[in-house]
Amino acid sequence: MLYKALYSLHNLLTPANVFRYITFRTALAIITAMLLSLLIGPRIIEFLRKVSVTQQIRDDGPQTHLKKSGTPTMGGLIIVIAILITVLLWGDLENMYVWVMLCSLISFSGIGLLDDYLKVVRKNPKGLRACYKFGGQIGIALIIGAVLYFNPKDPYNDVLSIPFFKRWLIDLGWFYIPFSVIVMVGSSNAVNLTDGIDGLAIGLVGIALLANMILVYISGNVKFAQYLQVLYLQGTGELTVICGAMLGAALGFLWFNAYPADIFMGDVGSLGLGGALGTLAVITKHEIVLALVGGIFVIETLSVVFQVASFKLTGKRIFRMAPIHHHFELKGWHESKVIIRFWIVGIMLALLSLASLKLR
Repeated sequence: MLYKALYSLHNLLTPANVFRYITFRTALAIITAMLLSLLIGPRIIEFLRKVSVTQQIRDDGPQTHLKKSGTPTMGGLIIVIAILITVLLWGDLENMYVWVMLCSLISFSGIGLLDDYLKVVRKNPKGLRACYKFGGQIGIALIIGAVLYFNPKDPYNDVLSIPFFKRWLIDLGWFYIPFSVIVMVGSSNAVNLTDGIDGLAIGLVGIALLANMILVYISGNVKFAQYLQVLYLQGTGELTVICGAMLGAALGFLWFNAYPADIFMGDVGSLGLGGALGTLAVITKHEIVLALVGGIFVIETLSVVFQVASFKLTGKRIFRMAPIHHHFELKGWHESKVIIRFWIVGIMLALLSLASLKLR
C-alpha cells in the first residue's frame, strides 16, 4: 500500500493529498500496470521461448494460422504479475472487495496455468480434464458467491439489477449464489473461447474494462449514484483502481499480442481475466450490463453452443468453424479485419452499456 505511505505525508506535503482520490490512483494504476507489462514482457517472452513453452496450431483450422506454430504462449503471466504488483502499490488492501477480486483473478488464472502446463509442457492436447477444469471454476465461484451473499455490509447481496430501469431490482434470495456461479464461470470461459486470434480477446477485455471502470466508479460514489439513480454500493469505488490495473496490463500485453503476435495469452490469462470480469459484475450488480458490454464474448460462446448442438442433432454445421471469428476467417476475411471489426462492435456495445446510466 504505497499510496497510504505517500498519503500519510499530506500534513507535511500538501500535494500528497491527491493520493486519497480514487481517480488519481486509478490513473497511476493504468500507467503502472502498462509500464510493468512492457518491462517484463520481453523477458517473459524470451524465457518461454527458451524453455519451449510454445503453441502448437491445429491443422483443422484456418491455414493462415499454421505459420504461428512455435509462438510462445502462457503470456497471461505478464498480465497477472502486472496487475498484482500494481494493486499492491495503489490499491486499498483494507477493502474486502479488493481481496475478493485478487483471489478471483489468482484462482481462475491458476486453473488456466495448470491447463496450459498440461497442454504445452506435458504435451497433452486435451489439457486439464473438463470435469476438473469446470469443477474447479465452479468451486471457486461458489466460494466467492457465498462470501458476497453473506456479506452483512451489502444491503443488495441477493438482488439482480435491471439496466435501463430506475431501481428495478429482482430479489433472487438464496438462488443468487448459483446465479453468480453462472456469471463468473460463463464469463471466464467466454473470454477463453474468444482468445483465438491475435489481439482479439485482450482488446475486447480492454474495452469492457474501460466501460466497467466508469460504471464501478459511479456505483461507488454516493453523489453520482444518487444523481443517475443507480445502486450505491459502499466500498466498491475502490474497484475502479482494480479496473485501472487490469486495463493497463491489458494495454501493455496488447503491445506484444497485436497481429502478428509475439506471444499468446493462453488459458492462464483468458480464464483469469474472464473470471475477474464476472466477479466484478457480481460485486457491483452489473451482471446484465456485463452481458451487454461483453456482447462479443456472448456471441462467440453461443456460436460454439449452436454449432455443437446442430452437429449432434442434425449432422450439419451452422458455421464453417466455431467460434465465430474463425467462420469469418474461412469466408475470406483477413485476420486483422476480423479483429478490428469485432473491436468496433465491442466499442458500440460498451457505449450502449454506458447509455444505460442515463436512459432510465
